[in-house]
Amino acid sequence: MLITKENRKAIYEALFKDGVLVAPKDYNLPKHQDIDVPNLQVIKAMQSLTSRGYVKTQFSWQYYYYSLTNEGIDYLREFLHLPTEIVPATLKKAARPAAPRRPAGEGREGFRRERDDYRRKEGASGEFKPEFRGGLGKSLL
Repeated sequence: MLITKENRKAIYEALFKDGVLVAPKDYNLPKHQDIDVPNLQVIKAMQSLTSRGYVKTQFSWQYYYYSLTNEGIDYLREFLHLPTEIVPATLKKAARPAAPRRPAGEGREGFRRERDDYRRKEGASGEFKPEFRGGLGKSLL
């Protein structure tokens, strides 16, 4: 299938930006949901990249899921003339906030203390003694 250079570039840029791409299996869809390109061209461009080993394809529930391989990242970086510092979003490390530090000596003991305090406050009084009188057991005999 012939795909114009600007459409191919738009598809490749969207794929490289996120590292993944999703396309519904609807060959007659006039435009892809994220890219201003016919959906059939997106599917066929991804099919071409898959056959060359640059993209892995997963199909589920009438949707194609495409993810870049390491070779695909190198190929698209060369095709789009991007520096090596730019990487797809799937390879970026998410910055996690640091866990709050507990004071020294408070580990499991601190947790147990809190749990026991809660049970004393919220629990039943000392006089509560549940009793089973058995209602169904006698009727079966």
